Amino acid sequence: MAITLIVGALGVVFDTTIVSVALNGLAKDFDAPLSTIQWVSTGYMLAVFVTIPLAGWAQSRIGGRRLWIVALGAFLVGSLLSALAWSVTSLVVFRLVQGLAGGVMMPLMYTLLMQAAKGRNIGKVMAVITVPTALGPILGPVLGGLILHLADWRWLFFVNIPFCVVGMWLARRTLLDDRPAPDSPRTRLDVVGLLLLCPGSAALLYGLSQVDGSTDFAGARVLVPLLAGLVLVGGFIARALALDTGSLVDVRMFRHRSVASSSTLLFLGGISLFGSMTLLPLYFQQVRGAPPLDAGLLLIPQGVGALVARGLAGKYMDSVGPRVVALVAFAFVAASTVPFAFVTAETNEVLFMAALFIRGIALGAAMIAPMGAAFVGLEHQEIPDASIITRVAQQIGGAVGVAVLVVVLQQNIGDAHTPGALAGGFDHAFWWCVALTAAAVPLCLLLPGLPEPTAPADGKARGTDRTTDSSAQ
Repeated sequence: MAITLIVGALGVVFDTTIVSVALNGLAKDFDAPLSTIQWVSTGYMLAVFVTIPLAGWAQSRIGGRRLWIVALGAFLVGSLLSALAWSVTSLVVFRLVQGLAGGVMMPLMYTLLMQAAKGRNIGKVMAVITVPTALGPILGPVLGGLILHLADWRWLFFVNIPFCVVGMWLARRTLLDDRPAPDSPRTRLDVVGLLLLCPGSAALLYGLSQVDGSTDFAGARVLVPLLAGLVLVGGFIARALALDTGSLVDVRMFRHRSVASSSTLLFLGGISLFGSMTLLPLYFQQVRGAPPLDAGLLLIPQGVGALVARGLAGKYMDSVGPRVVALVAFAFVAASTVPFAFVTAETNEVLFMAALFIRGIALGAAMIAPMGAAFVGLEHQEIPDASIITRVAQQIGGAVGVAVLVVVLQQNIGDAHTPGALAGGFDHAFWWCVALTAAAVPLCLLLPGLPEPTAPADGKARGTDRTTDSSAQ
């Protein structure tokens, strides 16, 4: 089941970042400004946010297996249309189709596997299922650079076809048919909640994505959508708390200490992951003068380190608990980011890549521990809401990390043009990355400890927390 879900999800996670290295070429091919071309990436991310909250409701209506196949088929159609796009407008529209399908698939992937695991071996489960989500942001630009080196931009979307086709075939063969019975109660769609949460989340992400070298958080282009997003999301939360049942996303899930603490750590982890993944390629290109392909290849050690961490983190999560793993991992992420705050224009590349490898191991463990901890002690029907909440927290954290570090970098670079002066600006930005990551270390103590299997009356094993806090049980 894990292999089936991973194969289907690979195209989705790579598509989040694979196009970033092609924006300059697309601007030339379509004779359009970068401000227009960037919607190829921004539009995709916004579309993902629109449908993430719908995953739980859709699963309850048609079943997880059918929803996975339908969403994967829609992503395949969007990929084919994107590869055949004839203008900027058509490419952006077809990317929206991809994003709408991808937004459903990512939380559904976690939900299906965690429900099947029934609280057993959470560390092992998360070690497998988080492989694509951890490597996507790291290896996406590398894969994109290789494709552009060998072929044109259309192959950035054609490459998704085998993942989708094989993923749909595997899903039909291996996923359980969990369609609700015809006489089972139908879950009604929270239309008001949908109109508040989906555009609100998209507005937050859009506002953060508008932060660049010429616009900071005080600019109207950033401030207006941010405030609008906060009002809409705040309205959704207030309404959801007032409802007894039927909310699009059950925000009362935050009463579980496991969900609340994990979401906070995933938010900070998203800052560290996506923020640094913005700074590192820029450093290689602006300070070292490396072309996009070389900049992507230099990041491979961090991806390899994250891959190595999966098995180790999963093993220790099941033996000592997510709290200890997260505490050690976040401390190592902060410590392993410190060397980048001392980089110069002449820093040895071998030492740089060695530091990236160590940071990749720490970062991989730091992401898997809170992801697994979020599901400790939850009932079967609570897992979809936890999947949605943690997914949104990580993505919003990534957007905040990129926005904050870009502003810090721009303010410290100023009008610098020499490699040495530019490197000094990157040093300041990396120190911010260290501080934001270090803030997560004490919060790791709030995660649940080692779960113990119990034997409920229905015979299904479920994890409970050793801690005495009833909200973590």
